[in-house]
Amino acid sequence: MILVMKLKGTRQAILRRVQPISIHGQISWDVYFSDSDDPNGTVHTARVGPEAMEAGLEPDDPIKLECLMGAVTSVRRSKG
Repeated sequence: MILVMKLKGTRQAILRRVQPISIHGQISWDVYFSDSDDPNGTVHTARVGPEAMEAGLEPDDPIKLECLMGAVTSVRRSKG
């Protein structure tokens, strides 16, 4: 599947894993996710700051990714 990222938009996905990472003392999150349309397909990664990540997300949760110019800016629980 070829992924085409819009200039600005949202994307439905399945959360696979969240890995905290510290770069020079600044905590960020590496978010691993699969496309909702192909849950067994490629696992993608996005790095976001703690303010962009909804608390309490667990592996296999449906999530909504807010994107701007191909970069993930927000990770939230999908409402359905």
